[in-house]
Amino acid sequence: MANKNLKLVDVGKPNLYRQMFPYTEFPRVIFDKQKVKYEIPEKIWITDTTFRDGQQARPPYKSEQILKIYDLLHEIDGGTGLIRQCEFFLYSNRDREAIELCKERGYKFPEITGWIRAVAADFKLVSQMGLDETGILTSASDYHIFLKLRKTRAQAMNAYLDIAKAALDSGVTPRCHFEDITRADYKGFVLPFAAELMKLSEEYDKPVKIRLCDTLGFGLPWAEVSLPRSVPKLVHGLRKIGVPSEWLEWHGHNDLHKVQVNAATAWLYGCSAANAAIFGCGERTGNPPLEALVVEHAQLKGMTQGVNYAAITELAEYARKELGHEIPQNYPLVGQDFNVTRAGIHADGLSKNEEIYNCFDTQKLLNRPVGVAITDKTGAAGIKHWVEAKYEIQIPKHDPCITKIKDKIDAEYVANRVSVISDEEMFEWAREAFSGNLPPLRE
Repeated sequence: MANKNLKLVDVGKPNLYRQMFPYTEFPRVIFDKQKVKYEIPEKIWITDTTFRDGQQARPPYKSEQILKIYDLLHEIDGGTGLIRQCEFFLYSNRDREAIELCKERGYKFPEITGWIRAVAADFKLVSQMGLDETGILTSASDYHIFLKLRKTRAQAMNAYLDIAKAALDSGVTPRCHFEDITRADYKGFVLPFAAELMKLSEEYDKPVKIRLCDTLGFGLPWAEVSLPRSVPKLVHGLRKIGVPSEWLEWHGHNDLHKVQVNAATAWLYGCSAANAAIFGCGERTGNPPLEALVVEHAQLKGMTQGVNYAAITELAEYARKELGHEIPQNYPLVGQDFNVTRAGIHADGLSKNEEIYNCFDTQKLLNRPVGVAITDKTGAAGIKHWVEAKYEIQIPKHDPCITKIKDKIDAEYVANRVSVISDEEMFEWAREAFSGNLPPLRE
């Protein structure tokens, strides 16, 4: 039930939290030492914004590229509902064409939803596309209400409520995006607005969802931090006034390097949905990486039967080859060097037991075998590991053939080489070292 005692605090000038956000200095972390408890929902899931926020960080995807990504998200999800929804822009012909292509697939998951501004003209686009749910931009902070919209809090809230009613009248579930919530007056605007939305939900007997948008990445994962920056307190307060966990969704940005931990923290304190984009692509610093949240979910809730974790690697390969997306070499989970070691002592450990230096069975779970990059730091153990990974052979690291290859490598770096030794070079030097008597290549 909605809390009917919460009243909007209309003010004559914006509350910009200058003690916390001085602007001419880095943002400040303020502790109030008031704790809130964990409240992990029974079910937590991921929603995707690759085709909305993700497209604000790159040239627009072609319709066929959107369809392929959508297919791969469905492949990862495996019909489980882990990746529950994808949101789309509705404005261009390209956007609408992509939606139609994806709708033709008939997938239950990810469900296709829209995104609009809080204006009636935009809502017509939702109806035209036949969508069951849409996001609505409902900016929450005084920075946006006063300085961008040039409105009072009351004017803004009334406009937001009108568009939410229009959605409900048309049988569409509204998902209100509380933009810039980590700089918003929580008690003076956020909670009263949320309470009004819950009253609408009761009146229409339909869900009204709330997305908590950390627009500039100010959110912090610590429970004892003051509002409005504390992710635990932001979620806890909305739960306390009666917003169901399954109607709450977190949407973060990575301006201050906390995008992933904040999304997981929102899960831990009662928010069922975490919004993400593939490989963290999103406006400016990006959104929570979808593939990271898939793995985070498995750590929190256990492996989900039906989820195709290895399809994450397929998605990364498609992004590299077909989308021109440059995934950094050392990027977690999908970077080329994610599970590749250059250190000789690490390679020695891998040869004895790969669990020593591999965080999980990357071959089984992500279809990514452990690798060794050959440099001047690799040593005989790393060369042995490379040979055994490529050929059907077990060989001591002090075997003369290994020594011959190592001598070649050492000579390269004595001659001031700085780049990694390529596989092509290693194959050539292996043939020379073994005098052509190499065993068969591994499949």
